[in-house]
Amino acid sequence: MKWRGRGQSANVEDRRGMGAGGIGIAGGGIGLVIVIIMTLLGGGGPGDILNSIQGTDTNQAGTYEETEQEKELADFVSVVLADTETVWSELFKEAGTEYQEPVMVLYNGQVQSACGAAGSSVGPFYCPGDYKLYIDLSFYEELNKKFQAPGDFAMAYVVAHEVGHHVQTLLGTNKEVMALRNKMSEEEFNQYLIRLELQADYYAGVFAHYAEGEGYLEVGDIEEAITAASAVGDDNIQKKTQGYVVPESFTHGTSEQRMRWFKKGYEAGTIEDGDTFKAKDL
Repeated sequence: MKWRGRGQSANVEDRRGMGAGGIGIAGGGIGLVIVIIMTLLGGGGPGDILNSIQGTDTNQAGTYEETEQEKELADFVSVVLADTETVWSELFKEAGTEYQEPVMVLYNGQVQSACGAAGSSVGPFYCPGDYKLYIDLSFYEELNKKFQAPGDFAMAYVVAHEVGHHVQTLLGTNKEVMALRNKMSEEEFNQYLIRLELQADYYAGVFAHYAEGEGYLEVGDIEEAITAASAVGDDNIQKKTQGYVVPESFTHGTSEQRMRWFKKGYEAGTIEDGDTFKAKDL
């Protein structure tokens, strides 16, 4: 991705080195669901979930020193965020409404959000309670080594996916889905979570569509994003972490589904064609 020398977002909050103060999940709810889902999908077990929720804060304020690689990554994700702001501001304007830009929080180790405290093991996440997406930049190496999804646009896909959740929050989709949580079984609700995640993948594809139109993409960038989408499919992660697949526990969709919906967004470039909740075939 051609990103060096381009404008960065003003909506970046750097909390690296601050820690989370050992604060636990605030009242459970959506925050707790996010932590549990993201920890398990990241390959963590019950112990990792407990550490993410209650973990000891080992990152004391003032002890963090940014490396050159981390500075470059921070600049990169800030440029990507700025690009998403441009794309979604225009699409919302075309729809007759105004896009409210989210804030990206950079942290290391642990962080406190309106959804509660979380550790790096949960991976990047979006909190609808404060309109912020949270990223520990060490996830870039995890994508590369653990998930075997290298490349800068693989990370751009991750940022765009979390921004996709912000779009869902602004459109009211997230609220509608979460309202169903106590009205059905866990297995049934998981099907709605899958549709929510696949729609965020679709929105990430919409971002890629416009990024390419602006001439930002390089040869291989779309393939990097598709590889990343495949790598974080429920089936792929479960095979790697436990050796077998339990479809009933899926919450994000299979590798094939995640790739397909990203590609659909990339090809369509519209909000309207991404209604995963009306789609018969996911």
